[in-house]
Amino acid sequence: MIKICLIALLTLLSLSSAYCETSIYIGISPDKEYRKTNLALAQFLPVKTKSKEDLRIAAKIRTIVREDLMRSRYFDLQESPLSLANIFINKKTLTYWNKMGSDYFITAKAHVSGNVWTLKAQIYKLADKKLLVEKHYHGELRGLRQGAHLFSDNIVKKITGKIGIAHSKITFSNNATSRKEIYMIDYDGENLLKLTNTQSINLIPRWSHDGKKIYYTSYKYLNPDMFEIDLIKGEIKPYITFQGLNIPGGNSPDGNKMVMTLSMGKNPNIYLLNRETKKLKKLLKNFSLASSPTYSPDGSQIAFVSDRSGNPQLYVLNIKTGKTRKLTRFNWSDSPAWSPTGEWIAFAGRKTRKEKMNIFLTDLTGNIKHRLTMNSGSNENPSWSPDGRFLVFTSTRNKKKELFIMDVDGSAQHPLAEIKGYSYTPHWSP
Repeated sequence: MIKICLIALLTLLSLSSAYCETSIYIGISPDKEYRKTNLALAQFLPVKTKSKEDLRIAAKIRTIVREDLMRSRYFDLQESPLSLANIFINKKTLTYWNKMGSDYFITAKAHVSGNVWTLKAQIYKLADKKLLVEKHYHGELRGLRQGAHLFSDNIVKKITGKIGIAHSKITFSNNATSRKEIYMIDYDGENLLKLTNTQSINLIPRWSHDGKKIYYTSYKYLNPDMFEIDLIKGEIKPYITFQGLNIPGGNSPDGNKMVMTLSMGKNPNIYLLNRETKKLKKLLKNFSLASSPTYSPDGSQIAFVSDRSGNPQLYVLNIKTGKTRKLTRFNWSDSPAWSPTGEWIAFAGRKTRKEKMNIFLTDLTGNIKHRLTMNSGSNENPSWSPDGRFLVFTSTRNKKKELFIMDVDGSAQHPLAEIKGYSYTPHWSP
């Protein structure tokens, strides 16, 4: 009877897998930082062997985790879907995967009851043949993908010591409804969600430092006011409503301050808002026009754009001293985004008037620049992933403005998702 059950389970597992034994490798850089770890990914099993629903949930979670691990670029995945090593977790199993060349072994069991799923997940270190960590996850079915993403990020953190980005999201503006509304989507292009419905123009969304709120500019009341979306409470309300432009820039690392572009009836300039007292401080002198501020990761500097020398160029302001320095000398520079690691600023620019806009990196001296896009439409509005290894940006290479993702070295450029309408000003969550 046991043998029959095993054969039936193996058959179901084979049907749920659209691939054979394989080893996956996706390169990002030859640097030591990205040297791959061999990771054995077993089939995720049902808690109840005869439950097709348990098996379906287990297979679905595994598919999400598998794609997350591939996207992370940290691992070579090793899989053997029809092996008995997917069912019995013992020393023989761990020896089998170790002989396959794997460093770690991932397995899990899933169960669903009504509208609630549970997952018991395990990570084994094969050199020691010991359980490294065991975690339990549960939630409503609508949160299944997020739960799987959290498991993926825990794998990345436990094995590499680095943060994972599978739980992160991207917010952006889109005109699919003929008006520009604010949307949110998972980092992998799933779970598209429309956040506003004002039948107006809504632009330039920016995440709060903790990822619980989104700030954006809206013409809902005819003036370009700044609004706040509280994702926890599900509330939207006006935040800054001075006459003229009210455009969010970025939050300080501690979340106590926000840098923004305000005009207040004059030329746009950079202001610092104390979020507790709501007091404003104008940061720039001798700059008739400035915009697009972004904080450095340590909160000591702000990159921004100004046309002080003619065409728009990138500058950096030291908040403590008030001193500024110029970083670019292009025909046009725009939309700076400071990397989470601090050493790079991504921006959109063109060196000559005849060129289209492209994405560049500059170091903090302005002497070293890397061009990441080339001959692929107009590319603008870069934003960093929270681990500093990927960029989201807009591109017109497919004859409409779409969201694209690329590795930090400019490789693996691809659309984030098939989204109706034109998409603008993406911003990656913390």
